Amino acid sequence: QLRLVESGGGLVQPGGSLRLSCAASGFTLDHYAIGWFRQAPGKEREGVLCISSSDNRTYYADSVKGRFTISRDNAKNTVYLQMNSLNPGDTAVYRCAGPCRYCSGYVCYGGGSWGQGAQVTVSS
Repeated sequence: QLRLVESGGGLVQPGGSLRLSCAASGFTLDHYAIGWFRQAPGKEREGVLCISSSDNRTYYADSVKGRFTISRDNAKNTVYLQMNSLNPGDTAVYRCAGPCRYCSGYVCYGGGSWGQGAQVTVSS
């Protein structure tokens, strides 16, 4: 059974950092593309980034480029979303998705499972 479990959300001041984790079971993360999405209150869900398995490249939405990075810990079958220089516009529920059929730019398509979501609130 495919399963993704997230952790690491919380409240942070503008300019601060947070790291989200996405632990997988039922499949091996580094064999597949993985994506992150977010949904802010009253807004549609949007793609944040997608890490491709075919070329091991990560594609970022312009809104997070240079501030967010993703890494994998294959031993733990976990990916980490490091978020720096956070601003109130980053406030949202963040969810990882995978395994993706493919990355179309920074958007994961065909994710077989979703994490439960992690609330990130950026506020002073």
